[in-house]
Amino acid sequence: MTIRPREVAAPGSLRPLLFTVYVPASAYGVGMGAAAPVMTLTALDLGASPAVAGLTVALVGLGQVLGDIPAGQVVSRLGERMSIVAACTAGVIGVLLCLFAPAVPILCAGLTIVGLSNAIWGLARMSYLSEVVPFERRARAMALFGGAMRLGFFLGPILGAAAITGFGARGGFIVQLVAIVIAGYLMARLPDPQSTPAGAVPQTPLSLIAIGRAHHTLLLTLGAGSLLMGAARASRDAVLPLWADHLGVSAATASLIYGIGAGLDVVCSYPAGHVMDRYGRRFIAVPSLVILALGYFAVPLTYSAFTLGAAAVIMGIGNGIGNGVIMTIGADIAPAATRAEFLAAWRLTHDGGYFVGPLAVSGLAAVGPLAGAVLTIGAVSVLGAVVMGRYIPVYIPWPRPGARRSVKGAV
Repeated sequence: MTIRPREVAAPGSLRPLLFTVYVPASAYGVGMGAAAPVMTLTALDLGASPAVAGLTVALVGLGQVLGDIPAGQVVSRLGERMSIVAACTAGVIGVLLCLFAPAVPILCAGLTIVGLSNAIWGLARMSYLSEVVPFERRARAMALFGGAMRLGFFLGPILGAAAITGFGARGGFIVQLVAIVIAGYLMARLPDPQSTPAGAVPQTPLSLIAIGRAHHTLLLTLGAGSLLMGAARASRDAVLPLWADHLGVSAATASLIYGIGAGLDVVCSYPAGHVMDRYGRRFIAVPSLVILALGYFAVPLTYSAFTLGAAAVIMGIGNGIGNGVIMTIGADIAPAATRAEFLAAWRLTHDGGYFVGPLAVSGLAAVGPLAGAVLTIGAVSVLGAVVMGRYIPVYIPWPRPGARRSVKGAV
């Protein structure tokens, strides 16, 4: 198939989106980053066992996967702006439950609601950028959005640590509460894009099952690559701390190692988007997964904090250059008539990988050597690169400035 973007006279500037998309994305990321370290600590304070406390972190991912199911219909019916308001309202409720939870089940409910909020929030912003940003700058816009989130997630633990000092272990949730309110206020000021022609009868939003039936070939091929990429990316969060503990590296040093990798995520984002806009999505997606695979294969060979840090740098580069690639591909292949519903199904493939990846690492490490689990994720990364290389639509740039560009499908 051939995917042709709408005609655009000239690439638009991304500056008007600074305070309505990118700053709010950073704020939202700050909240996520501030809350991440205190989820397990709060569960332990409420009397949960270490195993149960560790699983509470996965509930946000579970909520996000569950939220992807209705997110398409929610955004299609309410529009991007009202969906953001609804998502942020749900996020506030979830964080308040976490902040004042008297028992572990209440905390778990709050974390799941936060995950649901993340799903709708992310889809609404993805749908908005897909509509308003010209094709010539789409990858840069998406990569910058992903980088803004990563920047917030990088800074969040620092602000969370300050809040913990003043308010105790749940201080991170206070930062998240404020961040969600700020992000929601800033983004709710934008009007919805006019995607339905005047006088046209709006279509009834399609269910996730209907979208799956209509696009099953695409979701089973390119969607499989998206799932594998999600697993490869998320597994890093489990592999690095586990291997640091295996080497006897202190918690502070392990955190520093992880922070270096997270910093590279931010640095690589925008340049990668520029490359995608110029040379195509495959030019970034495949190298991203290959570099991640090299990082995973290097981990079992490390024997000190320095060598593990080198592996973390490799992973950070691989993950960073892939910022925005899944969102960009989704925007490229989404049908205009059912954009929000399709993007929800597309996000579900990637979020499913994000949820399954760390669980797979933990499960494999429980039944065998940790090195085997790490190498398995490396193999998953290689397989993802092969699938992406095979099924990502071919990008055909036109030499004339402002001319329409096309993406020739490979599926």
